[in-house]
Amino acid sequence: MAEEKKDFVVKDRRIFSEDRSEEKDDSASESPPKASTETAAEEEKPVEEDKGKETAGAGQGKPEEIKLPEINFPTFIFSLNSSALAHLGVIEDPATGQKERNLPMAKQTIDILGMIEEKTKGNLTADEASMLKHILYELRMIYVKEKG
Repeated sequence: MAEEKKDFVVKDRRIFSEDRSEEKDDSASESPPKASTETAAEEEKPVEEDKGKETAGAGQGKPEEIKLPEINFPTFIFSLNSSALAHLGVIEDPATGQKERNLPMAKQTIDILGMIEEKTKGNLTADEASMLKHILYELRMIYVKEKG
């Protein structure tokens, strides 16, 4: 079996590897013979899946602690609303933790919401249309005040 491992040591053909030095160390001791490269790929997949399961566990790190909201139209609109409010300086920018005004970016985000309102007319529920209308009204009023 040692000879079979020697036949499989050639790593230059493995294009998908990002870090070849780490792969050489791992595969030299555990890899199957060259003839069964499909089984090698199958053996590697569970390892990658196990790593994903480990990081998906609660309390393992910061990304797992954050619960993301359901992806739907209202959360998308609320996300754009939050972005516009941050650009208007009404709320803190999550990246910097500071209130900063960037009126051109705020205007662009408000215009995107306006375009969404126009393009989705007749396709939204009454609640979604009302929410979008009210958010746009509030953002436009704040923008006008800030623009002065």
